[in-house]
Amino acid sequence: IGAGPAGLMAAEVLAEAGVAVTVYDRMPSAGRKLLLAGRGGLNLTHSEGLDRLLLRYGPARPALEPAIRSFDPARLVAWADGLGAETFVGSSGRVFPKQLKASPLLRAWLVRLNRLGVRFALRHRWTGWSDDGTLRFDAEPGGLAASPVLGRPDAVVLALGGASWPRLGSDGGWVRILESAGVEVRALRPANCGCCIAWSEHVRARFAGAPLKRIALRIAETTVRGEAVVTRDGLEGGAVYALSAALREAIDRHGRAELVLDLRPDLAQDDLARRLSAPRGKQSTANALRKQAGLAPAAIALLRETGDATLPREPEALARRIKQLALTVTGLAGIERAISSAGGIAFSALDADFMLTARPGVFVAGEMLDWEAPT
Repeated sequence: IGAGPAGLMAAEVLAEAGVAVTVYDRMPSAGRKLLLAGRGGLNLTHSEGLDRLLLRYGPARPALEPAIRSFDPARLVAWADGLGAETFVGSSGRVFPKQLKASPLLRAWLVRLNRLGVRFALRHRWTGWSDDGTLRFDAEPGGLAASPVLGRPDAVVLALGGASWPRLGSDGGWVRILESAGVEVRALRPANCGCCIAWSEHVRARFAGAPLKRIALRIAETTVRGEAVVTRDGLEGGAVYALSAALREAIDRHGRAELVLDLRPDLAQDDLARRLSAPRGKQSTANALRKQAGLAPAAIALLRETGDATLPREPEALARRIKQLALTVTGLAGIERAISSAGGIAFSALDADFMLTARPGVFVAGEMLDWEAPT
C-alpha cells in the first residue's frame, strides 16, 4: 500500500520471488513525490564509504544497518544502471542519474514491474481494517483497479510515506489508523527543510531568492559547508537542510536557535582582516566588501541584519562579523514543503523484519519509520 519508492521496491523484490503483488495508492499515478525530487537532479545516494554513510543515520543506525548493508549504495547504483538510468558522481560526492531527472527512471521501473506481473489499484485510499481484519479501501470514481480489492492477503507492506508534500500523496493519514491499532507512532515533524528568520522588509523585498554560495553554517559544535538561498521567511538550501534536526531540537528546548553564518569559510579571519585593511579610497562600503572580501550583495545585506546596522570600520571587527554572523532562527519551514519528515512508527513497535508486532503479517517500509538523515 503506497506507490512511492519504498512500495515499488517492495513490489519488485516480492514479484521477483514469485509472489503475486498488487500495489494500492490513493493518487492517480505512481511515484509523484519521486518525480518532484527529480526536478532537483534526483540525488539517489552518496559515494562515500559505507561505514561513513551509516553514521548519517544517527540513533536509527542499529535498527536500519542490516537492511542498508543488504542493499548498499553500490547495489542501488547497479539497480539504477539496470533500469537504463546510468549514474554519475557529482562534485559533492552525491550520486545522480546522468539525465538528472526522475521520469526516465520511473517509466523504466514501471515497465519492469508490469513485466513481473505487478498489478496496480490506483485512486484507492486505505482506511484501515474491518472488525474481522479485512483491509478496507475507499475507491474514488474512476479508480484504476487491475484486480478486486484484496480483503485478506498473505502479507501487507505499508509504504505510505511521511507527511511532507501532502498534495503528492503522503499526508500522514495513516497515523490515526495505526495508533488506534495500538502501534506507537512518534509525531511527524518537518526534516531536511528550511528555517525561519525574521528578516527586515529590505531583505525580504530585495533579496528573496538570492543565493549564498560557498558558505558555512554552524549550530553548537556542528558545522556544514555548502550553499543556501535567502527566502522571504528565512533560509533554504542544502547546508540548512543538513542542520534541520539540530535546529529543531534547539527550538524545542529554547524556543529559538542561534545559527552562525560564515560568509567566507575559505579564508581565515586574520587573512580576511588583512584584505579589509587595504585603502578603500572613495569606494562605498558595499563596493569595498565586494572587491576586498568577495561578498555578493545579498551577503552584504545580511551583515546589516544583526546588531548595529552600521557596519564596523575596523577591519578586525568587520572580519569577525563576516566570519561569525549570528542569526536567530525562530522556527522551521512547514512540513508541507519539507523534503522529508521526522518521526513515525517507533522501532520498538516492530520486529527485526520490520513487521508490526501488534499486527502480524503487516510490514512497514520507508519514511513511515521513525528515522531521519541528511539528504
